[in-house]
Amino acid sequence: MPVPPTPLGRGRVAGLAFLFLWFLIGGIAHFALTETEMRIVPPYIPWPRAAVLVSGVFELLGAAGLLWRPVRRLAGWGLFALTVAVTPAHIYMLQQPELFPSVPYGALVLRLPIQVALLALIAWCTSPPKRAGLMHR
Repeated sequence: MPVPPTPLGRGRVAGLAFLFLWFLIGGIAHFALTETEMRIVPPYIPWPRAAVLVSGVFELLGAAGLLWRPVRRLAGWGLFALTVAVTPAHIYMLQQPELFPSVPYGALVLRLPIQVALLALIAWCTSPPKRAGLMHR
């Protein structure tokens, strides 16, 4: 007999909602503001337009995957990898702040700790919830 899925707590539901909106809005921005997004791609990354558009597709796929329990874990792995993969853009912006005068330096500094928090949230929200009452032997 199949075991029913464990209900998610309010914290995880809130975290999933936040992640969904984060990656949905971010993914849309890759298409709506492609030229702006291309500016933050480090010069050593080839084909910046393709990099922006492909990462936008993966953000949108990941956001959608968060909503469907059977693929949520896979979506979490993908979004985790994508978040790590875009970290060079944040480092580039921090190393070259004069190229981004409209972004306050403090915001550039905060991007990396926010990335770490985002990674932790992705891992927590997409890992299988612990079943209450199960004992390990």
